[in-house]
Amino acid sequence: MSSPSGTSSGSSQLQKSSSEEDLQHIMDQKKRKRMLSNRESARRSRTRKQKQLDDLTAEVGRLRNENNQILTSMNMTIQLYLNAEAENSILRAQMTELNHRLNSLNEIINNVKATNDLFETEDPQINDESFMNPWTSFYLNQPIMASADMFMY
Repeated sequence: MSSPSGTSSGSSQLQKSSSEEDLQHIMDQKKRKRMLSNRESARRSRTRKQKQLDDLTAEVGRLRNENNQILTSMNMTIQLYLNAEAENSILRAQMTELNHRLNSLNEIINNVKATNDLFETEDPQINDESFMNPWTSFYLNQPIMASADMFMY
């Protein structure tokens, strides 16, 4: 015979089973929803990382171009500096040579003056004014010139 407790235990089992199935179904839905959310989050993360990589690659290209421009500018400046240094060296050497020539000419003038004072000639072509005037043709028998080919560096 069937007891009322036996029948109720069967329906109670059915209710438990149905409620466990509903709970399992809800858990499966949450799990699927979480998986979809995680996939979407991973996709956004990959997209964000790819954008960062693209931005950094573009920045590397821009910085390389800027670096090349700076190097080109630096090389041009160095070349201009070296050219100016070479020209300055030539000018210094020419100045030294001209100073030596001037000192030699001053010595010659002083020697001629001393000789003139010793002999005290009254030659009208040789007088103090003609020694002091650089345009006097009497003393312009040789031009004073200096050029870059005279000097070895």
